[in-house]
Amino acid sequence: MKRRSFLKSSALAAGAAVTATSVNARPISGEEKDFYELKVFQLTGGGGRNQLKKYYTEAVIPFLNKRGAKVGAFNEYSLEDPPVMYILHAHKSPMDYYEAVQSMKSDAAFLEAAKEYSQLPADNPIFVRYETFLMEAFDAIPRIKQPDSSRGLFELRTYESYNEDAGIRKVKMFNDEELPLFEKVGLHPVFFGQLMAGQYMPALTYMLWFKDMDERTANWAKFSGSPEWNTMKNKPEYANTVSKVKKKFLIPADFSQL
Repeated sequence: MKRRSFLKSSALAAGAAVTATSVNARPISGEEKDFYELKVFQLTGGGGRNQLKKYYTEAVIPFLNKRGAKVGAFNEYSLEDPPVMYILHAHKSPMDYYEAVQSMKSDAAFLEAAKEYSQLPADNPIFVRYETFLMEAFDAIPRIKQPDSSRGLFELRTYESYNEDAGIRKVKMFNDEELPLFEKVGLHPVFFGQLMAGQYMPALTYMLWFKDMDERTANWAKFSGSPEWNTMKNKPEYANTVSKVKKKFLIPADFSQL
């Protein structure tokens, strides 16, 4: 119990430390906003995709849903081969994430449901490797937003910064000014997260949804041509906040909850 209390206090303190420097309003504690785990699977082929789907639908999704988490699953828009699958676990807090990871090691119902996946032979793996990115939700969007049923395209964007201060200032720009403009012009948010662990730190990652590529192109044009954007991007406090932008286009898998 002491160990659990220490971990919970440490996670909340870390979240408060980040948000206190990024916004002027009252910081939102770690228990009041989502904690995201994004897994990027390098699959061995189409069979690997089907086996990963089976594992998630039978074991992972029921397990996480019981704990209040939601799962999004996405394939690449280009459907390249070998395939890559993006799977997002949206936990209610850092402690919920930690407890879920630990419970997967001992929960009898989960282990039974995952038995087929766990016992796959070494000469028939479903993935080469996978990467994991951990993110804390932005104060301005503390909980994941459910896309409309018409969604057909997702855009996953990562903004790298040259140092930590630049990253914090970019988060502030989103929280204070940029996100309201996104909503106004039809850049529909799913989540915004500040990277806590992953390959591209310091960085932030966010996801948008659209009906299709035509809507995406039209609405980004509205954004880039808006007077609000052309004013805020030239403010000195936001100078040099982004050093590199990575973007990936995705489509929802048939078992995605987003």
